[in-house]
Amino acid sequence: MKLWEKSTKVNQEIERFTVGKDREMDLYLAPYDVLGSIAHITMLESIGLLTKDELKELVAALKEIYKQIEDGNFVIEDGIEDVHSQVELMLTRKLGDVGKKIHSGRSRNDQVLVDLKLFMRDRIRIIAGLTKDLFDTLIAQSERYKKVLMPGYTHLQIAMPSSFGLWFGAYAESLVDDLVVMQSAYKVVNRNPLGSAAGYGSSFPLKREMTTKLLGFDSMAYNVVYAQMGRGKTERIVSSAIASIAATLSKLAFDACMFSSQNFGFIKLHDAFTTGSSIMPHKKNPDVFELTRAKCNKIQSVPQQIMMIANNLPSGYFRDLQIIKEVFLPVFDEIEDCLKMVNLMMEHIEVNQHILENNKYDLIFSVEEVNRLASEGMPFRDAYKKVGLDIEAGCFECDKNVNHTHEGSIGNLCNENIAALMNNVINDFDFNKAIEAEKKLTE
Repeated sequence: MKLWEKSTKVNQEIERFTVGKDREMDLYLAPYDVLGSIAHITMLESIGLLTKDELKELVAALKEIYKQIEDGNFVIEDGIEDVHSQVELMLTRKLGDVGKKIHSGRSRNDQVLVDLKLFMRDRIRIIAGLTKDLFDTLIAQSERYKKVLMPGYTHLQIAMPSSFGLWFGAYAESLVDDLVVMQSAYKVVNRNPLGSAAGYGSSFPLKREMTTKLLGFDSMAYNVVYAQMGRGKTERIVSSAIASIAATLSKLAFDACMFSSQNFGFIKLHDAFTTGSSIMPHKKNPDVFELTRAKCNKIQSVPQQIMMIANNLPSGYFRDLQIIKEVFLPVFDEIEDCLKMVNLMMEHIEVNQHILENNKYDLIFSVEEVNRLASEGMPFRDAYKKVGLDIEAGCFECDKNVNHTHEGSIGNLCNENIAALMNNVINDFDFNKAIEAEKKLTE
């Protein structure tokens, strides 16, 4: 069944090629297609295109379909083109001609647009929650190990004293900025395209403000042409925000792989969280972090893929946009999985509390000695030269007591401030408005 099919049967090879993976991808969108349809038909009744009895029948049937989706019993049948066709077919089987009325005043174009927006809105909420979970773990570990020193590196050469408080806390604060970017993407997502139809509106007197409120959007996408132009652009913006989180996770994963190797020995991964070798009995491999690094690097390529698909398209709808689903929708599963696994690993990580007892790290305290001499009145450049010459002569003696007190340093991590920033970002999303709107549609 195809919503657009008339008297001519489409060639099977053409059908295979044009449908592609749409049926598979549309399973991501199924619950949101039902939500959009309930809002749309509620509006249709208000302008006289459905009777109250027809609306009551349709809403009841759509709620049954929504329950099937939630229970995992919904399928897009063989020969059915997409989720929109499947839902309409199920309604028509149950209600007859009344089921065919739900498409008045809309196109599959704005139907898939609203499905995608509702999907993105819901999954951004999940990603934000998982990011906050990892943030909390990192802040807790930063506080737990804030007095444990470790080497800091530049150019992968030992540089200055750092601490595990700084290391864990740095990635926590990075996640704050990542969610600031995600919040901006959420604002782009949370605008209603329903009623733009095929991109040029409708001669029906649609109440777009009504569906905007019913679906819990912040506003509508006002211009109907731009509402359609947002397809592809919105996915690129959201995938860029996801890629920002992925970049943080990838860097953290690289550190964890490196720091857990025997040549560093800064951290230890729990044996239950490592894998082994088929030939070397001593091996304990950080496969979770290696896979995280690879998955997150792949995620960071998605905005580029979307840009290359949509980059040279003029205004209006084109079938090219269908392909974006294939690279975009699975990204949410991947980033959520990575966030969960990294959080689990970070919760159980073991820290080496005696790293700097090894004298190979003594030179990282050279800056501390330069600063001490400068504090006693010696010009900084002279102090720098003296310590440098002592190092060259092999007579440098270090003091391993570190006294950093300024904001954000070893002795003053500002974790409370970072946590306050994160809480402000999370609260500013205002997810409750969308949650309550969707709940009312399905009650």
